[in-house]
Amino acid sequence: MSKLKIAPAEPQKVQFPVVGIGASAGGLEAIKLFLQALPKKTGMAFVFVQHLSPTHVSILPEILERISPIPVVPITDGIALQQDHFYISPENTVVKTVDGMLKLEPAGPKNKKANAIDVLFSSLGSVYQSYAIGVVLSGSLNDGTVGLQIIKSYGGITFAQDEDSAAFESMPKSAVQSGVVDFILPPDEIAKHLVNINHPFNLNFLAINEPESKQEDHDVFKQILTVLRVRRGVDFQYYKSSTLKRRIIRRMALNKIEKPADYLYRLRESKSEQDALYNDMLISVTHFFRDPLTFEMLCSDIFPALVNQKTAANEPLRIWIAGCATGEEAYSMAMCLQEYMGDKASIMKLQIFATDISETAIAKARNGLYRLNELEGLSTSRIQQFFSKMDGHYQVSKTIRDMCVFAHHNLLKDPPFSKIDLISCRNVLIYLEPVLQKRALTTFHYALNESGYLMLGKSESIGTHTDIYSPFRSAEKIYLRKGPPGRFMNVASKTSEQNFRNIDQGEQRGEAKDIYKMADDTMLEKFVPPGLLVNDKFDIIQFRGATDNWLGQPQGKPSFNVLKLARNGLAFELRALLQQAKKSHQPSRKYGIFYQHNDLQHFLNIEVVPLRDQDEQHFLIVFQQASSTGIEPGMFEGGPSHSNANYNASELRIEHLERELIQSRADMRVVSEEQELANEELQSANEELLSGSEELQSLNEELETSKEELQSTNEEIIVINNELLDRNEQLNNSRLYAEAIINTIRDPLLILDKDLKVLRATQGFYKTFMVSERETEGQYLYDLGNKQWDIPALREVLERILPQHKDVKDYEIKWNFQTIGPKTMLLNAYQLDNSQQIILAIKDITRFVKK
Repeated sequence: MSKLKIAPAEPQKVQFPVVGIGASAGGLEAIKLFLQALPKKTGMAFVFVQHLSPTHVSILPEILERISPIPVVPITDGIALQQDHFYISPENTVVKTVDGMLKLEPAGPKNKKANAIDVLFSSLGSVYQSYAIGVVLSGSLNDGTVGLQIIKSYGGITFAQDEDSAAFESMPKSAVQSGVVDFILPPDEIAKHLVNINHPFNLNFLAINEPESKQEDHDVFKQILTVLRVRRGVDFQYYKSSTLKRRIIRRMALNKIEKPADYLYRLRESKSEQDALYNDMLISVTHFFRDPLTFEMLCSDIFPALVNQKTAANEPLRIWIAGCATGEEAYSMAMCLQEYMGDKASIMKLQIFATDISETAIAKARNGLYRLNELEGLSTSRIQQFFSKMDGHYQVSKTIRDMCVFAHHNLLKDPPFSKIDLISCRNVLIYLEPVLQKRALTTFHYALNESGYLMLGKSESIGTHTDIYSPFRSAEKIYLRKGPPGRFMNVASKTSEQNFRNIDQGEQRGEAKDIYKMADDTMLEKFVPPGLLVNDKFDIIQFRGATDNWLGQPQGKPSFNVLKLARNGLAFELRALLQQAKKSHQPSRKYGIFYQHNDLQHFLNIEVVPLRDQDEQHFLIVFQQASSTGIEPGMFEGGPSHSNANYNASELRIEHLERELIQSRADMRVVSEEQELANEELQSANEELLSGSEELQSLNEELETSKEELQSTNEEIIVINNELLDRNEQLNNSRLYAEAIINTIRDPLLILDKDLKVLRATQGFYKTFMVSERETEGQYLYDLGNKQWDIPALREVLERILPQHKDVKDYEIKWNFQTIGPKTMLLNAYQLDNSQQIILAIKDITRFVKK
């Protein structure tokens, strides 16, 4: 059959399952069995990746197309996926998927060859999500395990070859032990099972992509969530509906159920299916030291700041890992903290609270037992320092485990921890609707100390909650708590969205006011000028009195920044006053600022007072409406005065404009100087960043090169080892073949070494010359049988003729042997090249000569 060639087509979003298959050693036989069990019509596309030598040209397509019922296609860059086609990756490349097509990338530093299967599976999960299916066949090491976790996290289905049928069980065994495999079957059964689940799988995944689902299916979806809430006490109503539907439809496909209503019936009747669906809802992907740069930032910036805040002798450092999954992040945080503290770790009380909604995950986290492939991201030195080997697993050391307290906890309804210094909640908010995201962020604000930190995932942010958090390291998604003390409201019994909205819109109830506080409030309201309290970013924290004459909300995105809210003519002056107060740490004031509002001309006096004795700098801005002279007596000291009441209004206006011009020029000089200084600082910082970036890039390239060289060497060793094993098997077969020949020869035959000592003799030799094996093997040929083999003609053959010609054929000698008398012997000898051994065949032709 000729090789099938398919021209690249325009990519388009697939509407059918894509099956990724990974194999390594022993995978050829497994994939043959898989293909032989496939029908011609499957409705799926298959992508096969196998570990190959980078220098060996693969002939796998030619081998498989002879037995495959569907077209076998070598992958080219940009090839379009089609149903009922089997795609094979070429050597020295990695395969990634995009919508509707496959992309090839060279197996370089960014794409380790040993993880080519993980690369394929990861892209399948992230791109095709519900349509992704992963299959791990025979192979060494653990490639494919992480990829299957990602496929399952997106609602895909996973398979692994059973150990009994796998020539090399490491890869499928690693996947099975990770707990992410749905079906464990022989290769041919995997193929049959794929065909069986294809119809409900494809039918329901098509339905999820429809813009408007049927009302009946929507009602069933809500009832399914109700069953879970009643069974497990967790309300998934305001989690991301698309994620939840993928999980539900995945369970429908696994149970070969086509209609949602039928699955609801099954769910109500089966507690085991309720538990299985619940566990599917809580699937998470995590590993040790995820996002290493974030942990470096913890050691360099966060931990030093937190430790310095602890002034009391017994004051603990408290960390909360919300959504800890199976504990990898909590233990990473503990190791990182232990490394930073060093010998001081025993002095300060360190507490890490790790919580999750999944009881299964918490149970594993408490044990602290992990397989070797789960330790990815840990250096050898950390494994040696913080782990001990136990029954084929690695257990976190007792010192680290004692630092961590694991608990089953729902952060959306259970009371949070208090007085926390650092909260890490990574990759949890992305699964929640905005109303629950806000609930979580306000809960964290309540739990954190005044100078506490919040860490989020790479795809998460605080959104519009800039009033309670400020960015600390935006790239690493680390935020600093700010604002007044927060509050927590228990909503465990409330299940509707309106309940959450009532919380957001509800008014905070204060303590009962006494007569003194009422008097203070009246004084502030009636007799004190209006003003604002702003932070060092000039965001408004508190309004004090009516300020609507000078502030207004602009069009577009809402903002509390006072410079954006200031009316025309005031923003520039306000900025200058704030910058002056911030720089000098002294009050700054300006009189008679001209502005227009409601088509009328007004004058305003503004004073900015920096507030001291605060960790974060704040400013009090005070406003007072001025007269046409720009002065309001009694408000600010040191202002000008005009005694002449009949002072000409136009002259007053000119005087005011002159003062404005002088002040503006002074402000411009200050701004220009500050800008030049800022430019110099930016240039210096930019040069330092460039230098640091180049050093980091160089170091990273060296590390990647070393890793690649090690991986390449390891793979070449594996290939060579396989070749040696094959060669060894051939040699062993040849040896058995030779031994069988020797054992069946009846004529005398000797095998001699280069010193003419007997290595082996046939039974025909022992019988003909009436000697035993003990008397023969290991003996010098000329010493055998009382030196009866010390024959001059034999010496001529072995010492002169044979070295010259390598072989002697039909050389006749006559000799009187002590054991058998006079005989005529016909000799044939051959010298082996490599071992320099000699094969000497002897045939008694005495009776033929006599005749």
